[in-house]
Amino acid sequence: MKTNYQLRYASNPVDAKNYDTKRLRDDFLIERLFADDEVNMVYSMYDRMIVGGAMPMKLEAIPPLKADYFTTRREIGVFNVGGSGYIMVGNEKFMLNFKEALYIGRGDREVVFGSDNAEEPAKFYFNSTTAHKEYPCRVVTKKDALVAHMGSLETSNERNINKMIVSQILPTCQLQMGMTELMPGSVWNTMPAHVHSRRMEAYFYFEVPAGQAVCHLMGEPEETRHIWMKNNQAVLSPEWSIHSAAGTHNYTFIWGMGGENQDYGDQNFYDINELK
Repeated sequence: MKTNYQLRYASNPVDAKNYDTKRLRDDFLIERLFADDEVNMVYSMYDRMIVGGAMPMKLEAIPPLKADYFTTRREIGVFNVGGSGYIMVGNEKFMLNFKEALYIGRGDREVVFGSDNAEEPAKFYFNSTTAHKEYPCRVVTKKDALVAHMGSLETSNERNINKMIVSQILPTCQLQMGMTELMPGSVWNTMPAHVHSRRMEAYFYFEVPAGQAVCHLMGEPEETRHIWMKNNQAVLSPEWSIHSAAGTHNYTFIWGMGGENQDYGDQNFYDINELK
């Protein structure tokens, strides 16, 4: 069993305008999240969010945390994007099926991920932010979610936005997460584009069929850039950047936010014709 981590430092948007493809991918794309008996994570200096993926194993406190437990000063949101599994948080056991989520509050205890069937392993995608207070753990399913049906097939963006680990459903310190499912025939998400200067965000794309891809758009509205992504990959989105995408097939993505506030509607929108 192995824990791998990287540190990613924050970028100035003026500098990011000059990044080539490799530098954009090195700074923002998280290509490898899932491997047998591994936890892979990125510690980002954007609001100190950690973005990671785990297959059955214990969640270790990495050296930058300078803590005995991963959750000593952190909260975690976890989505299962694989076979059925469970998460042990201290002495509590939480069962998670495909597309179900678990909020883990701050506290000194071990976190262990497990699969029900080794032939169909669970895959746990997680975001973690710093926490100032302890809140109880809770499983959140799509039945619990606040669902916003948006877009249309005519504009290629019919989708369900499932708000799952959000302040309207359960208390958190700053973490907010949800899952957006695009309908067949739709490929665009998050249009009109927006930024939210008081929060950063991470996107995780999955249910992208083999041989298909997602083109993630980022950058300042008047100076956009793109990153081509495959299935089960994530991308960091700074507070100064738009975050949108179009795929060659419909797909699902998990969004997670951390920062100064929890207001989902705290967004500055840009008309599609304003983007450059």
